[in-house]
Amino acid sequence: MKSKYLIASALGMLTAASLTGCYDMDTLPYSQNVTEQQKGQAVEANPEMAQASITGITSLFSVFENIFSERDDTDYGFPSVMLYMESRGIDLVADLTGYNWYQYSSALFDCRVNDPATELTWGTCYNQIFGANAALKSISADTEDSELQFYRAQALAIRAYDYFTLAQTYQFTYVGNEDKPCVMLITEENEAEVAANGIGRASVRDTYEQIMKDLNEAIVLIEASELKPSDVLDSQPKRFLSAAAIYGLRARVNLVMNNWDEAATDAQDAIDSFSGAPSSLAAAKGPGFASLDETNWMWGIAIAETDRVVTNLICNWPSHMGSLNDGYATAGAWRRVNKALYNYIPESDVRKTWFLDGEGFSAGLTEAQQAFITNANPDPYTQVKFAPYQGVLGTPINANDVPLMRIEEMHYILAEAQAMGSAGPGAGAQTLINFVKSYRDPEYAFAGGSAEDVQNEIWMQRRVEFWGEGLATFDLMRLKKPFDRRGGGWNTTLVYNVQPNDPVLLLCIPQSEVNGNKAFTQAENNQPQSRPKSVADIED
Repeated sequence: MKSKYLIASALGMLTAASLTGCYDMDTLPYSQNVTEQQKGQAVEANPEMAQASITGITSLFSVFENIFSERDDTDYGFPSVMLYMESRGIDLVADLTGYNWYQYSSALFDCRVNDPATELTWGTCYNQIFGANAALKSISADTEDSELQFYRAQALAIRAYDYFTLAQTYQFTYVGNEDKPCVMLITEENEAEVAANGIGRASVRDTYEQIMKDLNEAIVLIEASELKPSDVLDSQPKRFLSAAAIYGLRARVNLVMNNWDEAATDAQDAIDSFSGAPSSLAAAKGPGFASLDETNWMWGIAIAETDRVVTNLICNWPSHMGSLNDGYATAGAWRRVNKALYNYIPESDVRKTWFLDGEGFSAGLTEAQQAFITNANPDPYTQVKFAPYQGVLGTPINANDVPLMRIEEMHYILAEAQAMGSAGPGAGAQTLINFVKSYRDPEYAFAGGSAEDVQNEIWMQRRVEFWGEGLATFDLMRLKKPFDRRGGGWNTTLVYNVQPNDPVLLLCIPQSEVNGNKAFTQAENNQPQSRPKSVADIED
């Protein structure tokens, strides 16, 4: 398996999906070159060009066969990055089977320079970064056009999101690791120099400074524009980021940086400016999480039936993650919840219905859904969280949208940041209790305690709430928790207890980058690691 991707050759060579509105302005008739100033003038005169450019970047989140030179059934965009990260953790339990294309990540045997996990993650994120850079070149930072302010905010926020993903994948969490090498920082300002001379790894501190710089500017611009995604898009507007979603991104980053009061403020601003609401007790029961139209989604990946990632049938998110549709999961690569985590969920909590019990039953399924899953004979504790496309059982049309952010997360961030910050553990505990009792478990009770007690309870709640959505492994990293799979129902060969500073938790930067980047060597890379040793399991 070889990647088509490395920074030096990829600069200026994005997929066709990202070219509209940016790279089609590179030449005029008769092959006359277009200057950056002329591009900016063209966009100022026709903001639709900028819209096409940003739409192109959002389409990069779900491109099929974009990274590898040979077919790999994980090559379907950012949802695959999410599943690679989830597979490395402790709560998404999966076996080493031929239909589990993520089995090396499940085994934590993906810390290698040629592993598909790193090739896919690196290539997908940097392609989106380069798309954002191209858009930023064409939209002046001091534009007073409201639409262009909105589109520039989109490009900045997406670039920040990708660098944030990379930073958490290729180095340990921010606090205590500020001076360690992170990833290559490439913006619209240094692209040409990087293409010519290569670039080394920036520090964690510098990487987060760039992330925050982008998010700060994005918030200023989107607030100044006074525009919402629905003002510029008639169809699936949540593929663009609202002001609430950008506040949400900054809340995430501040949480990782332990900027507690700032994280609380951003989370509250996200809640206050969001037009939707958390899913209700009734709505949260049983399968869902399939459409951008769901009122609790803040931002997500829009998928259409005609997209190649759908028409290929099995190389997509629902194929790997859906238990009620056709795909790899129902062929035998079931995804299960950690058994100990399942037992933590009270019977009164509607989220218990997102998973089968030990007998293969979920109280959240309809009679038809239960009959379908029973006939498929899945493993105990298999997830039924993600509904099939348009609710059609066994459908081969895997065109579900994919969530990137839900409003529920902001309530958890607010509670944790309050507990750890100046508001104190009492305030954080009350915010948590109010949310869970209102939206997930009317019988929920939590006695509170120290700030760390509240933080740990919120972590447990987040493990349940965001199971399978790409956040769990990053939570383990930021909280410096061991990757402890004991008692989780893992196959004995996959029962690990990996300590939070173990280098096996970091992916290696791809070999293609080592080969093609003049300013980077393998000695400066994260070093390949052997698969962890299994440990004795813990019985119930």
